[in-house]
Amino acid sequence: MGREPLDYECDIAIDSDALDVEWLQQPELMRRYSQHAAETKRELDEAKERLDVGKAKIETDIRINPEKYELAKATEGAIQSAIILQPEYQKLAKAYSDARYEHEIAGAAVRAVDQRKTALENLVRLLSLSYFAGPQTPRDLQKEALEKKESKMKNRQVIIRQRSKKKGKE
Repeated sequence: MGREPLDYECDIAIDSDALDVEWLQQPELMRRYSQHAAETKRELDEAKERLDVGKAKIETDIRINPEKYELAKATEGAIQSAIILQPEYQKLAKAYSDARYEHEIAGAAVRAVDQRKTALENLVRLLSLSYFAGPQTPRDLQKEALEKKESKMKNRQVIIRQRSKKKGKE
C-alpha cells in the first residue's frame, strides 16, 4: 500500500497567516497519525506474540534436551535463565523492544497533533479578539516562532519512521 510518508516537523508546524488552511488540514493529520499509531500497536502485538511463541519453543526444547543447554538439573529457574541466554530469544526480545519504542513515539506524535489543535483554537481566539491588530506594524509571528523553535531545537531532530510491512518476514 503506498502510504504518504509522515513528516512530523512539517506536519506539526502552524502557519499563523493561514489558519483557515491549517484547520482544514488538522482532521487529516489526526487521522494519519492515529492510523500510524494503530499500525505500530499492531506491530507491537505481533512482536509480543512472536516473543511468546519463541520463548515457548525454546522452553520446550530445554525441557526435552536439558543437556544440550548444559543444564545438570532442569529447575524452573535454570530453564528461565537458559531461555534468556539463547540468541534467538534475545533477537525476538530486541524486536519487541524496538516495536514498543516505535509505538511510544507514534503515541507521542498523536498527542502532539492533538496539542496542535489546541494551539489552532487559541490562535483563532486571539485573532477574533484583534490581538494581532494594533497601531504598530504587526509582529511576524511565523518568524518569531521559527527563531524560538530553532533556539530550542538546535542540533536536535525528531524523525518518525514508518516501517514498510514485509510479508513473510519477522
